[in-house]
Amino acid sequence: MVVSFVTIKMNSTRLPGKNILPLGGHPLVERICDTLLACRRVDRIYIYCSDEHIMDYVPRSQRLEFLQRPKWLDGDMVTMHDVYGSFISEVDADIYVAALATAPFITAETIDRGIEAITDFGYDSSLSVKRLQTYVWYDGHPVNFYPDNVLRTQDLKPAFIETCGFYAFRREVWQQNQSRVGTNPFFVEVLHQEAIDIDNRDDYDFARVIAETEQKR
Repeated sequence: MVVSFVTIKMNSTRLPGKNILPLGGHPLVERICDTLLACRRVDRIYIYCSDEHIMDYVPRSQRLEFLQRPKWLDGDMVTMHDVYGSFISEVDADIYVAALATAPFITAETIDRGIEAITDFGYDSSLSVKRLQTYVWYDGHPVNFYPDNVLRTQDLKPAFIETCGFYAFRREVWQQNQSRVGTNPFFVEVLHQEAIDIDNRDDYDFARVIAETEQKR
């Protein structure tokens, strides 16, 4: 059984109401639900939110249902680790797929690739990542190059950044490590548009431009 869950907090601080903001004529939470419903490998979808009124913004489907989460999980200091642990303790599954409404351009094909890496190719988890192949510094030190021997960017060893588009993992990964990424993860590379994550007003304005361009096409 492959279960997907969309974690929703209605009282967002940096961008109020961001999960239900309109994008391309549809609330963000509706967009991610439509994407998950289009996934061939997802059996069940849960909206994990403390406010049942979120269901006014999602499509109707027998595969999709509301699960009310404890109100304390809406606190500003609560981590996604807390939210994941709470959901997994309530819903049993072989594979979990965590998705966010704030990743509006992630595709069903990308998520299915991540699930298939687990079900068909022996990986214990998968996640969406964006390739970063440029000169990277951290804490004042070069990470992937030597300043006295600067290679062409195409010859650099790439780094990969988590995009938060989705995380898929076997139940055993969480049980053993309390982590959404196992010891043998598969990276699903996405391009810039799929990597967009709406965290603040600038992110949202940029996503609106992308969505408007899509509609014109």
